[in-house]
Formats: sequence, structure tokens, C-alpha cells
Amino acid sequence: MMETKRLKNLGINIKSMRLRRNISQEKLAELTNISRNSVSLIETGKINPTILKVLDIARVLDTDINSLTNDI
Repeated sequence: MMETKRLKNLGINIKSMRLRRNISQEKLAELTNISRNSVSLIETGKINPTILKVLDIARVLDTDINSLTNDI
């Protein structure tokens, strides 16, 4: 149960940062070499991305991993 909440919080943080940067799911997917559907599943906490994928997302969103993992 705790893992589900943590994945949802990670997804919320990623989505929030993506929207602040005015980047679409499609663009984030393209720049991180994953599918748009995977971006959606990460943002909704339905899949657990690898640490390397979270690092890629942080790089594209011009932030650090700590910002994305805050409150998880």
C-alpha cells in the first residue's frame, strides 16, 4: 500500500514539473525515449520507473531528482 502512495506522489511531482515547464507528455516521451503511454502511466503512479528513467526525466525537466522524489 505504501509503495502505491509513493508511486502516485512521484507521478504527481513529475506531472506538476512537466506542466510548469510547458512540456507535453508527447515531448517528454520523445526526449526520454519512452512511449507517451508510459509517461501517462508513470504520472498516474501505475508503473514504477527505473531510477535511470527518473534521472532522464529530471534532466529533461531541468531539475534534480530530489525535486521529483520530494514527499515520497
